[in-house]
Amino acid sequence: MASDDGTGPLLMRLSLLKVLDGARPSGTLGWATPLAPVVTQAVVGAGHWAAGRRRRALAAWASAAGSGLVAWGLATEAPTRAEANENLQRQRDLLREPGQEAPATTAAETPMPWLEPFTACMQVVFGVRSGLRRPRRLNVRAIADETFGTVFFVLRAARAVQQRKPKLAAGSALFVAAAVARLRAAKAEPLR
Repeated sequence: MASDDGTGPLLMRLSLLKVLDGARPSGTLGWATPLAPVVTQAVVGAGHWAAGRRRRALAAWASAAGSGLVAWGLATEAPTRAEANENLQRQRDLLREPGQEAPATTAAETPMPWLEPFTACMQVVFGVRSGLRRPRRLNVRAIADETFGTVFFVLRAARAVQQRKPKLAAGSALFVAAAVARLRAAKAEPLR
């Protein structure tokens, strides 16, 4: 809930910019989250290919390639965690109005180091399960499932182009194209 002093919209904008910009993962365990979608979509694509659903397999592999490009972009183009915090502080100073106190933000540190890899593994397991059990026809639920991720990656692609980060931009655009391909594949399949 936003506070009465007008810092709510500022905090929302700063949070969105922090998520869109991303930060370079640190350590081996930090790479579990960016690489989980790559593994998930590659396995889902193989499952669809084996089941004879070629369009869905190609869409899943395009999504895996897009996620891989985004992970590569995070490795080479994204700032380190310390640089990201400095950028956030600089953006806070630029966005606040003169005379207004800057809102306090907390560092998003994982309290338990095993939690991030564990959640990434669960994302892979449940992502593969739900990716292979999606409804076989185009409906409102299928469109809603694709909408959030597509909007996020459209915004991330625009932000990456603005900041001249080609790998993040290309990976995000490829992810959006894969989402559209998944919807087209669902539309092309016969109703059951």
